[in-house]
Amino acid sequence: MTRPTKPQRTDHSTVPHVFTQYNGEQQDLTYSPAEFERRLTNARKVMAADEVDALVLTSMHNIKYFSDFVPSPFGRIFAIVITPEDSITITPWVDGGMPWRTTYGENIVYSDWDAQNIFRAIQHTLDERNIKPRRLGIEHDGLTVEQYRRFQDWFEGIDLFNVATDLMNQRVVKSDEEIYLISEGARIADIGGRAIKNAITEGITEYELALIGTEAMVPEIAKSYPSRELRETWCLVQAGINTDGAHNWPTTRRLQKGDLLSINCFPMMSGHYTAMERTMFLGQPDKRSLELWKINVEAFELGKELIKPGAIAQDVAAELNRFFEKHDLLKYAPIGYGHSFGVMSPYYGREAAMEFREDIATELKPNMVVSMEPMLTIPDNMPGAGAYREHDILVLTEDGHRNLTEFEVGPEHNIID
Repeated sequence: MTRPTKPQRTDHSTVPHVFTQYNGEQQDLTYSPAEFERRLTNARKVMAADEVDALVLTSMHNIKYFSDFVPSPFGRIFAIVITPEDSITITPWVDGGMPWRTTYGENIVYSDWDAQNIFRAIQHTLDERNIKPRRLGIEHDGLTVEQYRRFQDWFEGIDLFNVATDLMNQRVVKSDEEIYLISEGARIADIGGRAIKNAITEGITEYELALIGTEAMVPEIAKSYPSRELRETWCLVQAGINTDGAHNWPTTRRLQKGDLLSINCFPMMSGHYTAMERTMFLGQPDKRSLELWKINVEAFELGKELIKPGAIAQDVAAELNRFFEKHDLLKYAPIGYGHSFGVMSPYYGREAAMEFREDIATELKPNMVVSMEPMLTIPDNMPGAGAYREHDILVLTEDGHRNLTEFEVGPEHNIID
């Protein structure tokens, strides 16, 4: 029997660890240079207030927000380093020159040949700019515990200060360019919803309807943003018991007469989440289902009336809680009543400072963009079983709000005979 040979260790002494890869031409970005400079200026205000020498941000949402590049981690760390003078994305070699082509600012690349190369790249970036940090701004919500410990080991003796909340508080107020992009997403979500509604018929499956909605939205996104990558756009079409969770994926179940339906369209506009959600019925609903649907629509309309500058998020939530309590339905309301929009998707991003929940004390301000989306979920053993939810996107103005969603709401419009 041949004895196995001992594996040979590869000599990586000639392999690059940190380098640039300017491959091709840089692409048009989602926003203007002035918009990215506005964001970086705000980030530097956080740096000054928190007395940090540089920001080393590793969350997908902040890398996208400050550079326009959306990472695909696959177990690797990505970063953007923001200094008093410039910004640099740090990306793994596996992504080639694409990060540089889609980045506002500089980009450097690290190889996988040594597990410490991400830190070599960060260190190289700081050294090149003569930054000898005493304090670095990082995001606790952008690192696993293991990654945080690796940061501690590499930057031994340097204070690693959490800036995630301070940056999030800046992101919740949108610029005119951001609002325009979100409004385009709302318009395209309506297109997806219309395509699904027109295709609803007895016998079609949930997943077929979801594909119809997605296939209606993606070409419209490509037309609006021809130089940007197309990713993460999807629809959820749920029927019957599958409506009970807000994020339940479509199945092969075929629609039947009398089905309660939840239609959810999510066009991703350059890494930005937008949505339109509606309750529908295939055929006439029974009496209790119709009652519950109308109550949820009433809560939805009440919630929109409450959204104005100066309102406090938890007060809006408390008012809607009281509304459902009056109908003895609060125990069937499983989620908060809405949230902020921006750089986010199913896989990254969350502006938790702006959600309509009882524990969020954020004051609404002009140029915030929020949803109103009450939901009732009735257990399967009760009359009217299933979930009811509606969802609009609202832009706060100086004296109220502007609704970006135009899709019709309620039993008068969304019963499919």
